[in-house]
Amino acid sequence: MVVCGDDGLAHRLAVELREVYRQRVVLVVPAERADEQAADTGMADNDTLSGAAVVPVRVVTAPAPTTEALLRAEVGRASALALVYEDDETNLRAALAARRLSPGIRLVVRMYNRKLGQHLEELLDQAALVAVPGMDRAALDASTTVLSDADTAAPALVATAIADTTKVVQADGLLLRAAERPAPGRGQVPDPGLCTLALLSSTAADPAGFEGSDNAGAPAPDLLPDDRTVRGSTARGTVVLEAVRREGPALPPRQLARRGAPLGQVFSARLRWALAGIVAAVLALTVATTVLTGEHVAHAAYLTLLDLFSINDPAVDESTTRQVLQLLSGLVGLALLPLLVAGAFEALGTFRTAGALRRPPRVISGHIVLLGLGKVGARVLARLRELDIPVVCVEQDPDARGIALARDLGVPVVLGDVTEDGVLNAARVHRAAALLALTSSDTTNLEATLAARALKSDLRVALRLYDDDFATAVYRTLRSAHPQAVTRSRSVSHLAAPAFAGAMMGRQILGAISVERKVLLFAALPVAGHPQLEGRTVTEAFRAGAWRVLALDTARPEARSPDLANTGHDAEHQSLLWDLHPGHVLRAEDRVVIAATRQGLANLLARHPASHDS
Repeated sequence: MVVCGDDGLAHRLAVELREVYRQRVVLVVPAERADEQAADTGMADNDTLSGAAVVPVRVVTAPAPTTEALLRAEVGRASALALVYEDDETNLRAALAARRLSPGIRLVVRMYNRKLGQHLEELLDQAALVAVPGMDRAALDASTTVLSDADTAAPALVATAIADTTKVVQADGLLLRAAERPAPGRGQVPDPGLCTLALLSSTAADPAGFEGSDNAGAPAPDLLPDDRTVRGSTARGTVVLEAVRREGPALPPRQLARRGAPLGQVFSARLRWALAGIVAAVLALTVATTVLTGEHVAHAAYLTLLDLFSINDPAVDESTTRQVLQLLSGLVGLALLPLLVAGAFEALGTFRTAGALRRPPRVISGHIVLLGLGKVGARVLARLRELDIPVVCVEQDPDARGIALARDLGVPVVLGDVTEDGVLNAARVHRAAALLALTSSDTTNLEATLAARALKSDLRVALRLYDDDFATAVYRTLRSAHPQAVTRSRSVSHLAAPAFAGAMMGRQILGAISVERKVLLFAALPVAGHPQLEGRTVTEAFRAGAWRVLALDTARPEARSPDLANTGHDAEHQSLLWDLHPGHVLRAEDRVVIAATRQGLANLLARHPASHDS
């Protein structure tokens, strides 16, 4: 398998394929990152690692994924290719080149632009079908997968920052809700929900547990425990599948955005009352003209308006009553002119303000302070606002990706360096419920956390940290300094790599749920060819710590949706059955949704014919 990239996700993905799936990997990276990758993985350019426990890996240096670089990586002999550069255009060009070099190769492409990714997936699938006529439907569905690391990680990051907020995975228009529950008190019976997905490292005596890295301590979280283990671990917190509900239709972007000021804010109340007074005066003059001069109502209104705008002839030869009415209309017209000027200036100022960034209100409290509005921060901001959670953003770069989104959503933004005095104060962090530090710099996230804790010692913090050892040290230090506060560290590449690796193995990963710094995957699998599933009951197919069958696709094989992760299905077309009887027998023609650990999914794929296609 070939992995091409220029950041930490490429390294994490290569390690995932090597250590979990035992695949031979060629890693294509720029020369300036080759030494870093070699130091982290023990790999060197054109060097093959040996040993029974280590799968051969090779590093190829190339500044960009050109045709020459792909040929050096032997794409023509590879079963799958992952293109995980940060730039969407680079990935697009490389994907088109790879499809020409190897029409049947399985492509996994990283794309931040969702619409572009959807079109690219359709285009590359069509190219594969033209090059390999009669391609099997399952193979075609897995031939191209477009994923976003930001979209994959955002739900877990949001759930980490919000107490008691569920983690969600979308499947066939449904929402799978996984909720963290604290350890029950003495005499209490833990509620298993629909099923228990994990036992946390936290206990009743130690709510924070041993969270840090995967190797932070012996009582690490247990994924997919059996019922006996759950019953015997009543002092530990759990992650349970709390509910499955149908997801409502997504709101169109124009309803989620606030692209202009409401009409009531364009003009001030004083101006609106003044305008109402002038309208009332005009109506009164019209009625008086009709009563006193005998004119028709329409003609009286016409004369009043002419006098109001001073475009009527003077009533020199007319009655005194008519002359008085004309003078009164002229006086009302004099009052109208400054009113129109004031209205124009107010409207101009309002629309200018609507296009500018909002400042945090002085009275705001209980909000989330979001540090960083890059690719990941923008996605997290969108999800927080979908949940109607108040947010105040802090960003140093006025041209960051999420600035426009924050402006459209009306979210307050503080522009400035978080390491400078006063920036966190301006974000009202001392009144905030939590801090989400999501910049691409580990040290900046740490510095912001320390500064925020100095302002509010019990602030709940979730910070983005790439380096695992650094995350462990940070976690233990912050926990010792602030034992009463909750601190969580998350790595975007850690959260995204399992989904990318599963897609490279030819299986659709519906989503990933973080359990501390471990990951639980949700995948759609055909039962055929899996001896651990085919012909077994749901209970017999369960493997503690490895995988668990959650749902069954009841649609006929030819009518199945090719993309269960798509949320745009109508209710009548949703086919996943979640209330499975433990004695239900899985047949070869069935497709199931499973929850699996990374190693459990790797073991399933290792015994399936589709995983040995190259």
